[in-house]
Order: sequence, then structure tokens, then C-alpha cells
Amino acid sequence: MQPVRWGILSTAKIGRIKVVPGMMKSPLCDVAAVASRDEASARAMAGELGIAKAYGSYEALLADPEIEAIYNPLPNHLHVPMTLAAAAAGKHVLCEKPIAITADEAEQLRQAGSQVLIAEAFMVRHHPQWQRARELIRSGEIGDLRSIQVIFSYFNADPGNIRNNADIGGGGLLDIGCYAVVAGRYFFDAEPVRVVTLMDRDPAFGVDRTTSALMDFGAGRQLAFTVSTQSAPYQRIQILGTKGRIEIEIPFNAPPDSPTRLFVDDGSMHGTRSARAIDFPVVDQYRLQGEAFSRVIRGAAPLDYGLEDAVLNMRILDALQRSEASSAWEKVS
Repeated sequence: MQPVRWGILSTAKIGRIKVVPGMMKSPLCDVAAVASRDEASARAMAGELGIAKAYGSYEALLADPEIEAIYNPLPNHLHVPMTLAAAAAGKHVLCEKPIAITADEAEQLRQAGSQVLIAEAFMVRHHPQWQRARELIRSGEIGDLRSIQVIFSYFNADPGNIRNNADIGGGGLLDIGCYAVVAGRYFFDAEPVRVVTLMDRDPAFGVDRTTSALMDFGAGRQLAFTVSTQSAPYQRIQILGTKGRIEIEIPFNAPPDSPTRLFVDDGSMHGTRSARAIDFPVVDQYRLQGEAFSRVIRGAAPLDYGLEDAVLNMRILDALQRSEASSAWEKVS
């Protein structure tokens, strides 16, 4: 397959440290250019990673006729505007999560999405550990799926960090709560019907620093999650069925340079004594994500998670936000 020529919209840390190096491992992804509003920053990243072109403006990158696809890791409030700009320039877009700040904002992408491919960058759905866990659920390995529990946390009290800026879409729900929502939709193979939320907001930043929620997927199926931007770093997914459970040890930040594993446990012994491990070889989920989107661009695979999926995810996040204000269950509309 002819590699897709990619342009990187900004020198954001997530792109520089994780996504772009992963994509550059793949013969399907030709990362050909990077842009920043500061040309020196673009040149520095290009030099560090071996990218041929560096632009001092986003517009210059979008005007490059050789670039076919854009990866957009800009701050949340720029996801929709710059994705629209890229689409207007005829570029396909892989946009970092969350694709927007609200569902209404995400809806603005629909017309553009009829002209180019637009997808939200949830790399976890491309990792073999997530795919294997869903295979086990579908096979009936753990019986009927009843409950999913997600915890995801890190500590970041830096006032200069964009995640602590409420005006541009900061806070734990949009940054990492979106992963819990995706986990529920992915493993239940369903959409939640109602949600309820409890948030604790940082008194100085105004962003939610700890958010917990309960999501009702109908037929007795529940997802409970806690995410925090000011707690000890930790992450885990527990998937509970009528005959057993699945535990994903490092569900979100799966390392690109060491094996991963999940556990399957029939609960016959307390603790983890009856759990068996399923090991996965070293993979880079960002490489897999870039390859998957590149194949879609070349017509070699369908787009499994496109714009409609992203809008649905934002509707759930909106309902979680409404629940904080109403202190009540909110329907997902």
C-alpha cells in the first residue's frame, strides 16, 4: 500500500512524544510535515523526529498539496475549528480526543465529514488487549456482562497546563473521562440511556479535578467510573460477568516498548489466585491507530469509528455535564 502523507498540526506533547513516533514506525504512514505558530518549535520537532518539512503556521501546512491527512492534537477548543479548516483544504483528519467541547460543536463537522474522512483518536480501540477482551465477552467466557468499573487518574496541578484551563475545555471529564465512556460503549456494544455524575472542581482553576459517574446501559448493565487529574497516577478496568471477570492491567497508557496483559478470573478463589493471565507482545497502539486510518484513506478497510461515533460520545459527555448541574439522572439525547 502506498503510504499516506501526514501533516501534524502543532507540536503538542501528546503528538511529539507518543502519537507521531508511533506513526513513524509504520510503512503505511509518511509523516511528512509539522506545523506550529512558532516556526522554531516546528523546526525543533522536525529535527528531533526526522520530519522533512516544518511550517511556521497551520495555514501553510494545510496549503501543502502533498499532505493528504492531518493529525490534530491542538487544545480542545481548537479541535473543531482546525478540523474544519483542514477539511476545507481537502485533508482527511484524525482529531485528538475529545473531538469537540460539546455535541453541538461536534455537529458542525457533519458537512465536512461528507467530503473527507474525520475520526476521533481513541487509540485504545486498536490495541489487541481491548479487542481480545471484547472477544472474550462476546464468546460468553464470563457469562452475561453486568458491570464495568473504570478508574483513571494522574496528578497535574500546573496552572499553566491547558488541562487546568476551564475556558478551553480543560478538566478531567473531557480529558480522561471520555475514555471511560468509550470503554462502556465498546465492551457493552451498546449506548447508555441515562447517567448521573458527581464532580469536585478545583477552587482556583474551575475545572473538574475528580469526577465519578454511574451510567445505565439498560437491561441491568452498569458502568461506574472515577477519573481524577489530582490523584496518584493509576488506571484499571474491571469487567464483571455472571461467570467471571476480566481485568485490563494498563488499559489506556499501554506501553509501546513492553508486553501487556489482561486477566480472566472465574472467581473460584479469593484475590487473584484463580486468575489466568493473557499476555500480548509489544505493540504501539499509536502506530496501529495511524495504520488503521491510513488503510481507510486508501480504501483498504472500512471506517469503523467515524464522525457519528464521535458525536455520540460527545452527547454522553454532555449528559454527564448536565447531571452535575441538575444533581440528578440525565437522559442521553
